[in-house]
Amino acid sequence: MLRNTSAAGPVRFAFTDRHDGVSVAPYDELNLGGHVGDDPQAVGRNRALLAEAIGLAPGAVTYMNQVHGNAVAVVDGPWTGPAPEADALVTTRPGRALAVLVADCVPVLLADPEAGVVAVAHAGRPGLKAGVVPAAIAAMRDLGARKLVARVGPSVCGRCYEVPDAMRADVAAVVPESWSVTRQGTAGLDVAAGVVAQLRAAGAAVETVPTCTIEDPHSYSYRRDGTTGRFAGVAWMSQA
Repeated sequence: MLRNTSAAGPVRFAFTDRHDGVSVAPYDELNLGGHVGDDPQAVGRNRALLAEAIGLAPGAVTYMNQVHGNAVAVVDGPWTGPAPEADALVTTRPGRALAVLVADCVPVLLADPEAGVVAVAHAGRPGLKAGVVPAAIAAMRDLGARKLVARVGPSVCGRCYEVPDAMRADVAAVVPESWSVTRQGTAGLDVAAGVVAQLRAAGAAVETVPTCTIEDPHSYSYRRDGTTGRFAGVAWMSQA
């Protein structure tokens, strides 16, 4: 269930895999995405299992309605209605976990442990170009963050992510580090490399998980499988 867990002071980071849940094929097993056609009861149970694994109540984990943009939502507690459309979440609340769901896009976990600010971001190709990571960092700084640490989770690698030449040029014009060439010698994008470049430009200390979701059978991958589940990156501050 949990892999690549780490900590920075009172902040905890974790990424999930696809195991130890209750969803059946093609979502097997730990699908956390409620928008992919899986049984809602199975998704709810999987989310409860994740919360239990990180030592929190199910209602203490906040999800968002991801739309491949750059909107950031500040989280003060559970949503009172549907989750807002956003691709980044920020909080200063200890014990309030933030979750980002992916199946090839880049899950980004951020924190300033000293200032007590935590964030997550969903950075696919559109979000990278739109600047969702810089937007999340700006929101964190508005809440007092200064010294940032980041974890970049599993995502499709630049050797596997083939795109049209024009698309590669379009994204690389904004984030040059995303330019890539696939194993076949065709145009590719390395979204994770672009995200890391944006994080380092903001002065963040970055750790990456060098796992390609297409190549890794323990990860969900939309580009590999089509109909499939979503795994999560989760960040939270422990309660005193």
